[in-house]
Amino acid sequence: MSPQDHQDLAERFIAALAAGDVEAVRAIYAPDAKLWHNNDEIEQTVDQNLRVLAWLIRALPERQYRILRREILPDGFFQQHVLEGVLADGQPFAMHACVVVQSKDGRIIRLDEYLDPAAGAPLAAQARRKTEGAA
Repeated sequence: MSPQDHQDLAERFIAALAAGDVEAVRAIYAPDAKLWHNNDEIEQTVDQNLRVLAWLIRALPERQYRILRREILPDGFFQQHVLEGVLADGQPFAMHACVVVQSKDGRIIRLDEYLDPAAGAPLAAQARRKTEGAA
């Protein structure tokens, strides 16, 4: 893949995430892609990752990814971004993250995501309140 191919993949990926298009994200992942997060150190399958993504879309229906930095690598890209949105109680939400992505044949084969789980606590608390309210 050329540097422009990696750049195009990065842009398509972030656009699909921001749009909440789970099937577009699925199409960007290779079927056997591995997705890892520093907060739990578990390698997820595509299906596991997409379940988390679907939860995020429900929990933060209006979201955007503000790209702070992106570097094209020989086998993918590195990106720093801020996931921003508004919680159900009207409070702003922001979580900084960094991803290192490996790609092959136009698809993501590995994604390592680094984030501070404490930054996601307000989102998780909102989800717990909704769950407890529904019980």
